Amino acid sequence: MTGPGIEVAGLTLRFGGRLLFDRLDLRLPGGELTALLGVSGVGKTSLLRVLAGFSEADGRITTQHGAPLDGLVAYMGQNDLLFPWLSVLGNVVAGDRLRGARPDRQRAAGLLDRVALGGVADALPATLSGGMRQRVALARTLYEDRPVVLMDEPFSSLDQVSRARMQDLAAELLRGRTAVLITHDPLEACRLAQNILVMSGFPAVLSPVPAPAGATPRKVDDPDVLATQGGLLRMLMSQC
Repeated sequence: MTGPGIEVAGLTLRFGGRLLFDRLDLRLPGGELTALLGVSGVGKTSLLRVLAGFSEADGRITTQHGAPLDGLVAYMGQNDLLFPWLSVLGNVVAGDRLRGARPDRQRAAGLLDRVALGGVADALPATLSGGMRQRVALARTLYEDRPVVLMDEPFSSLDQVSRARMQDLAAELLRGRTAVLITHDPLEACRLAQNILVMSGFPAVLSPVPAPAGATPRKVDDPDVLATQGGLLRMLMSQC
């Protein structure tokens, strides 16, 4: 699957009396992951919610071909939001059940195998570790089979080792889709993204930063990754 490019034109949004975006124009390349960084409160989640269709704003958001994003987007938040009374497999197919559609349990089981959870398909979320729960959430997001995937700090609650493993898995499973990842972690952005944007100011300005060379997921000790990480951290510190 190759996701479409996304065009944002003239986006204007106020929140809590503050002008977050003023006629913002933005292009997100199709089939690539874009990482969005910035200090807390600058408007990253607000932008993601508008892209997902959860919030309304003035302006136009379409694919590169001018079509609406309706039905093209899957969303993965910071919290796994698993239903505690459903099994792992039941959580993966929950979207179908809520829509009144017949779940494809075979495809769901295949996704659980890919995230190394095939052996716990019948388990309840309370019996899983935090990293396992996030893998269920990733499988559920991918089960929706949307060409656009929006992620709001999905791995921030994990320890560093679990987080690195989830990054590796996400890089593999999201390949070819158009993805936007909000993260506060410059290293995560450098490992996963083909495009890096730093959001700053009110109204917000998005500044592109060249991503490290090479295929994702990039190695944590790659010199280009470390150099770009350092530059991003300096940019973010200057905003505080």
